[in-house]
Amino acid sequence: MEAHILDAAMTALRAQGLDAEIKARDVPLRATQRRADALARIGIDGRAVEYLVEAKRRLTPAMLGAAIAQLDQLKAHDKRPQILVTDYVTPPLAEQLRTMNTQFADTAGNAYLRLPGMLVWVTGKRPQDIVTADPTPRAFQPTGIKLLFGLFCLPELAAAPYREIAARTGTALGTINWVMRDLRELGFLTAIKRVRRLQATKRMLDEWALAYARTLRPKLLMGRYRAPTLQDWQQWRPEKEGSLWGGEPAAALLTRYLKPGVLTIYGKEVPGRLVLEHRLTTETRGMTNDHVVEFRNRFWDFDTPENKLHLVPPALVYADLLATGDARCIETARLVYDGHLARLFPEA
Repeated sequence: MEAHILDAAMTALRAQGLDAEIKARDVPLRATQRRADALARIGIDGRAVEYLVEAKRRLTPAMLGAAIAQLDQLKAHDKRPQILVTDYVTPPLAEQLRTMNTQFADTAGNAYLRLPGMLVWVTGKRPQDIVTADPTPRAFQPTGIKLLFGLFCLPELAAAPYREIAARTGTALGTINWVMRDLRELGFLTAIKRVRRLQATKRMLDEWALAYARTLRPKLLMGRYRAPTLQDWQQWRPEKEGSLWGGEPAAALLTRYLKPGVLTIYGKEVPGRLVLEHRLTTETRGMTNDHVVEFRNRFWDFDTPENKLHLVPPALVYADLLATGDARCIETARLVYDGHLARLFPEA
C-alpha cells in the first residue's frame, strides 16, 4: 500500500512540472536501527532536495500528531529534510501542515515543498481514486490495539502463557495468536530460549498511537458535553464514579504545562453525578474545543500505578494528545514522552 502511495505521489508531482523520483525504499538512518519508508529526490531545473519519507495512508486530523511524532524521530536521527507522503490531504489539513512547517505531498498533486529558490504550495486538488483496502496488521486493528496497550502497561505479560494474557487483557485466544505473529514479523517481539519479550521502541509507540487515533479512539466516545467553565476542573472528582482523567487534564497533571481546553474522562459509563454537579449540557451547535468534556469508554480492566493519581497510563495520555492534532498538545505529548515514557520506549 505505501509503495503504491509513494509511486502515485511522485507521478502527481511530475505532472506539476517537478522532477520527482524514489531513490531508495526502506532507508536506514545514520547511527540508528530506525528506517525511513523511502528516500525521494524532488526538485526542478537540476536543483533538488533529497527527502526522507514517512508514508501514511488516509491521513486525518486525528492521525496528524502521531505522524508528526514519527517525522520528528526521523529528524532526531538524520538531518536530511523530511516529507510526509499520503494519499490525500484536504485543504484544512494542508493549511495545518503548512502552519506547522511540515512538508508534504499526496497522490492528487497537493503539496507543500520548500525547494532551492522555490516554494511549492498546491491545495484543493481532488484525488481521482483512493485505495480503500486495509492491509493493517491485526496488531494495529482495534482488538490488537487493546492487547498491545495491555502489554505496554504490563510488559511481563509478553512472556506469559496465552491464556493468562487473555484473562488479564480480556482478549480472545485467537486474537492473541494473530497479534503475536504480527508483532514478531514487525520486529516488535523477540523470543530468546522460547521466552517472549516485547521490543518496545518509540517507533512502536507512535505506530500504536496512530492506529489508536484512526480506528479505536472514535469508537470509545460515549458522550460529548459543554461545561459553563473549566476553571475549577482540578476540583472535580471523576474517581468517585470509577473514572480516570485522560488526554489534556492528565497531561496537565503530569507536566504542569498545559491548560486543558477539552476534559477527557475514561470510565465504564457517563457519570451522572458529574453531569449534574457541573451543569454539563449536550448542546453541540457551534461547539469548539473549548469548555468541552468528553467521556470515553475505559477499554481495559487492569489497574496501573497511575490509578492512585486518578490518571490513565501515560501511553494513553500521549496518544490522546497526538490525536487532537493541536500543535500545543503535540508539544505536550513530547514532554509526556520525555518524562514518563522514554525509559520504556527508547528511540531505537
